[in-house]
Amino acid sequence: MDTTIHQEKILILDFGSQYTQLIARRVRECKVYSEIHPFNISIEKIKEFAPKGIILSGSPSSVHDKGSPSVIPELFECGIPILGICYGMQLICHLLGGEVEKSDEREYGYSQLLIDDSSNLLRGLNNQTHVQVWMSHGDRIKTLPPHFIPIAHSTNSPIAATRSNSAPIFGVQFHPEVVHTPQGKQIIENFLYTICSCKPLWNMKSFIDTSIAEIKKEVLHGTVICGASGGVDSTVVAALLHKAIGKQLKCIFIDNGLLRKNEAKRVVEIFKDSLQIDLIHVDGAEHFVSKLLNVTDPEEKRKIIGREFIYLFEKEANKLGKVIFLAQGTL
Repeated sequence: MDTTIHQEKILILDFGSQYTQLIARRVRECKVYSEIHPFNISIEKIKEFAPKGIILSGSPSSVHDKGSPSVIPELFECGIPILGICYGMQLICHLLGGEVEKSDEREYGYSQLLIDDSSNLLRGLNNQTHVQVWMSHGDRIKTLPPHFIPIAHSTNSPIAATRSNSAPIFGVQFHPEVVHTPQGKQIIENFLYTICSCKPLWNMKSFIDTSIAEIKKEVLHGTVICGASGGVDSTVVAALLHKAIGKQLKCIFIDNGLLRKNEAKRVVEIFKDSLQIDLIHVDGAEHFVSKLLNVTDPEEKRKIIGREFIYLFEKEANKLGKVIFLAQGTL
């Protein structure tokens, strides 16, 4: 079994960017495993995760906003290579003694990057006078922290990319993960392969194999309940669990009567016929409709649906006796 997933991992800290999931996808497309975690994950958990590199995502926030997402400065003392993207770069500079200022005008869209240092992060880009990138920011770097140098600039961003001379810490003001930055993959590969020393060995099969092994080790002879909605997330989780533990898995599907036409029937067919998974189908349509009668406020409806779902789910789960594990597949 390929255990690369355990040896070479990239940790992505999420500051609320619309592109965070895309960063993870790009890293995995480079055949390196990545996971997204909240920006406020503890140093202890980061060390336990043992990433070969850390990427700080963008954010709709400004580092000057009250209560804006941040990390503790100790993160930069771990010796783990770090790449800050957009807000991530601004946060690095802000926390390490640089100065971030409001741009004269918000930079959103295509921009032409000029390379000042084509080693390390921007290796392979030195043969072009201008490199097309995608910008999306309202702040920019005014002054770099001690030991940092600029490695690229644009018309509106005098410091569009930077690196430290004393630690493996890098930042880019643009978004290399989007298709609008055509050579973004090269930059991400430089970070993964050159800076983090990762090898392109990971693939989805290794993830599936490792996940199944981990599930078996954790569950042993216990029973797992999984809430099934018929959506992609819960169905994938159910399929993985079924491969790992077979009939130890019990899936509960609560039909709230608000699904699309014939969707409940299709969910049952997929689970029972296609996936061969034991599914408990609860027809709760009348129950939900009675609770929603004369309710017009959308938020109140949402709360009622959530509350009644939990009520019916727990009612069915209690019939199964002692169950140790609850599996959840949802964003």
